[in-house]
Amino acid sequence: MSNSLALTLGSETVRMAVPYACAALAGIWCEKSGVVNIALEGMLLASALGAVVVQLATGSALLGLMGAAVVGAALGAAHALFVRRGVDAIVSGIAINLLAAGGTRFVLRALYGSSSNSPTVAGFQRAIAGGTSAATFVLDSVLSPLTLTSVVALAVTAGVFAKTRFGIRARAAGENAEAASSLGLDVARLRLAAVTIGGAIAGIGGAALAFDQHQFQSGMSGGRGFIALAAVIVSGRRPGRAVLACTAFALLDASQIIFQGKSRASHDLVTALPYIATLLSLTVLGRRQRSTVSV
Repeated sequence: MSNSLALTLGSETVRMAVPYACAALAGIWCEKSGVVNIALEGMLLASALGAVVVQLATGSALLGLMGAAVVGAALGAAHALFVRRGVDAIVSGIAINLLAAGGTRFVLRALYGSSSNSPTVAGFQRAIAGGTSAATFVLDSVLSPLTLTSVVALAVTAGVFAKTRFGIRARAAGENAEAASSLGLDVARLRLAAVTIGGAIAGIGGAALAFDQHQFQSGMSGGRGFIALAAVIVSGRRPGRAVLACTAFALLDASQIIFQGKSRASHDLVTALPYIATLLSLTVLGRRQRSTVSV
């Protein structure tokens, strides 16, 4: 592989890792507090549309990012409240995913007269304007406001659950809700806060997805939320490891670049690699857990 192609692959990997990583961090906020969240897919999708709608209305990518975070937080809060009311978390997650899939199409048609895609948006300006070399594109991906925001989200997530009172209490609520309640902790409120914050982080991933494509496309989340959830499980709900797993999935996704111009069969195989890797990872993890239980 030439240096130029390797740098291009690195740039694409960083760019594609952001939505995965943000969704995985959102999943960790939920799982740590004891709420299963399979609605990450719907959060990515709905917040991607939110980012585009706000930027088209205001002309500001920053406001678009904030709008996406608000949409994600709202869906996170809704999920936590449904669970609090006794709705099964899986049922609630499926409902949110379905709502996002259908609702985004409805909003698209209502606002822009199309149920498939929105008008184009500029997104954020390139961090390094004017450069056309592969190295420049790598630096541009690394220094992108969305990449930097996801790095901050990673640092905050790790720090909160390791060192802050809120994080320790949220972990207690997730590990043993009854014991936490007996100590006077408001488990429901802790979970609501954690899942809402997680939803906002997922919203950042949705904005990254939309701004990368410079428009919203129906169904553009493409299973990323489910792959991110697999990364959460495989990593043992550890933020750093989850992001590394997401980066590995993004690398497999970005490797499609190498196969451009190759046979259709090769392209289809590489396209399926992130999903194959997800299934293999979960299979290995399941076997390890069964072995641990049997011992």
